[in-house]
Amino acid sequence: MPKAGDRSENRNADPGPGDRFPAGRARSRRRVRRSRITVAAIGLLAGLALIAGLIAGSGSNGFPFLPADESDGGPAAGGPGGGAAAVVAPGNELPRGLLAGQRIVAGFEGTSVPAPLGKAIRRGRIGGVILFADNLGSRAAIRSLTARLQQIGRPPALRDYPLAIMTDQEGGLVRRLSGAPEASAATIGRRGPAYSRRQGRRTGRNLADAGINIDLAPVLDVARPGGEIAETYRGFGDTADRVERTAVPFAQGLQSTGTAAAAQHFPGLGSASLSTDEAAYRIELPKREIRRIDQRPYEAFIDSGGKLVMVSNAIYPAFGPNPAAFEQAIVTGELRRRLGFRGVAITDALGTVAARSYGGPERVAVAAARAGSDLLLFPDYGEALSAERALAERFRSGRLERKAFRRSVSRILRLRSGLRR
Repeated sequence: MPKAGDRSENRNADPGPGDRFPAGRARSRRRVRRSRITVAAIGLLAGLALIAGLIAGSGSNGFPFLPADESDGGPAAGGPGGGAAAVVAPGNELPRGLLAGQRIVAGFEGTSVPAPLGKAIRRGRIGGVILFADNLGSRAAIRSLTARLQQIGRPPALRDYPLAIMTDQEGGLVRRLSGAPEASAATIGRRGPAYSRRQGRRTGRNLADAGINIDLAPVLDVARPGGEIAETYRGFGDTADRVERTAVPFAQGLQSTGTAAAAQHFPGLGSASLSTDEAAYRIELPKREIRRIDQRPYEAFIDSGGKLVMVSNAIYPAFGPNPAAFEQAIVTGELRRRLGFRGVAITDALGTVAARSYGGPERVAVAAARAGSDLLLFPDYGEALSAERALAERFRSGRLERKAFRRSVSRILRLRSGLRR
């Protein structure tokens, strides 16, 4: 295990200018042809624009788009990965003191809610909880736990937004609950799209029965031979085509039950020979190959209305020197701008070796937020609360851009408004 060693005294410092990816060029504005128009014509155009806006606002995949002035540089409203336009972004309505907490997902040990975690949820400092195997006992105990979490009283401004309660229910070796999917992703991929969709539906119903509203699945990594994903049967296939044809139907089946899918690990972890839980891993592939092969399943996932994308903790030198979740060129440049994703970007666990090699919870939280990650996942609630304090302080001081911060919270709240309690 690598030590933090040489830079331990600076582990919680904000990333410096060298850590930041220069913002991409803003999209060129459409040129408006100048001509004479009468007052009546102005009124007609305004009416047509209003009607068009109402029609565009009727998307079906549950992803309200941000208003035009809140764009992250992706496609215009109405494109892939989004839904109906919201008149008011919920992040703009939330009191400032509650903003940072909505970006934090926390884990804990045991089968009951620790008092400090319950207090943090009650005060609006935690917006989501991740459940691991040691949190989960019998089915009745799981239901009781998730019900207690949702019943914790929170500030009035948050009462319309259920807690995000998530777990890893991929199938095969990675399965926190009993029941679907029993088969591994590799087996599901071999059985084909129809079987995959059925497994997704069964998984969604299984999680819904337990009170869990987000599944950190499916894995969209293209399982290259010899890679950790292939060796653990977590991949749906060894080609982008196979993954696209069989993993995306799993996500569609999952989401048809009201359980949100979080595809992982963007921009692709299929060539890694070690898990980022165990090592700070570098994916030494050219940008063109990553885009052509590894990112391809994400295009289909986004087009199908996928709700969350989990960003890898591996380093991709073709895009920059930082782990992907902290690399603006990947989160904002590739996921948002190039692929047009308007859903929620969630980090992989920030307590892993790969993340810890970058810094402590405060530093990684600020770096991930600055890169464009929305939800920050900490397996330890103590670290999660340290991260929340760091985000809140940087927001107050303006060291994290406030409009971007509120946009991120808006995406999260729109997701949560559609989740089950």
